[in-house]
Amino acid sequence: MEEQRTDLSLFAERIEQLRGQISTVIVGQQENIDLLLTAVLANGHVLLEGVPGVAKTLLARLLARLIDAKFSRVQFTPDLMPSDVLGTNVFNMKTSDFDFHAGPVFADIVLVDEINRAPAKTQAALFEVMEERQVTIDGKTHAMGQFYTILATQNPVEQEGTYKLPEAQTDRFMMKITMGYPSIDEEVAILERHHANQRLTALDDIQPVITKEQFIALRRMLDKVFVESALLRYIAGIVMQTRQSKAVFLGASPRASVALLQASKAYALLQGRDFVTPDDIRFVCPSVLQHRLILTAEAEMEGITPLKAVKRLVEKVEVPK
Repeated sequence: MEEQRTDLSLFAERIEQLRGQISTVIVGQQENIDLLLTAVLANGHVLLEGVPGVAKTLLARLLARLIDAKFSRVQFTPDLMPSDVLGTNVFNMKTSDFDFHAGPVFADIVLVDEINRAPAKTQAALFEVMEERQVTIDGKTHAMGQFYTILATQNPVEQEGTYKLPEAQTDRFMMKITMGYPSIDEEVAILERHHANQRLTALDDIQPVITKEQFIALRRMLDKVFVESALLRYIAGIVMQTRQSKAVFLGASPRASVALLQASKAYALLQGRDFVTPDDIRFVCPSVLQHRLILTAEAEMEGITPLKAVKRLVEKVEVPK
């Protein structure tokens, strides 16, 4: 394994630039930043969950700013209609024909803020575009670009006026990243920045460090990442545990297995390696699996969360030597 089969020097340089720029704006959250970069690199959509004020929206907007790609933001509300998201055909009096007016979902990086605020009909409008990277309106299909990524945020605490995401939709997110409160030292650092009038660097002042095309080229390197057959069996074993556990009512699907593989390869690249280790799989596993599981009523009454359940299940699977 000593010999690197893929030239990772340019890759490492770009990723370090991304990490460095993010840290000038976001204090702490290093693990979540790595997970976000991993998911986007693996060509997956991301669900960012956390209480208000922990920089979910800021992190999503910042990433879009650092990648020179078309960015769009849509705030989900209870009265939002599918046409408000996807777009609609409008009659043109001059040409006596219908013109298509694209909605905010037409961009490279789409930030869907508070995705659980909109009713099921509007949430369902994202199904096709998340899975097939295309939108069908009035029988006509509109394809999205290669880079197309959805970053969605939701507040897990406030339930009034929210609509729970259906399992079919959460399964389309490669990762659910849970953003918690900062540590005491990180909180002090945030206060020091504000006290010194260094209000978190204005996003307009942030310059992109990588183009959309360059990022897509980095994605292609995933195909060159080596994965031993024992590790493929390890991934399958973890996913199989979610289907056999007594605490889990509905386990993870084969889509979860593929997501776990792709995320592990992307994280290995982020670490400067062109081969996957068991630790890569264990690191991304909770974020890839936690939102895909439905626990039994008994497990929930015992206070077990999907995140805890995943961590317990991973421990049951023997790590390949």
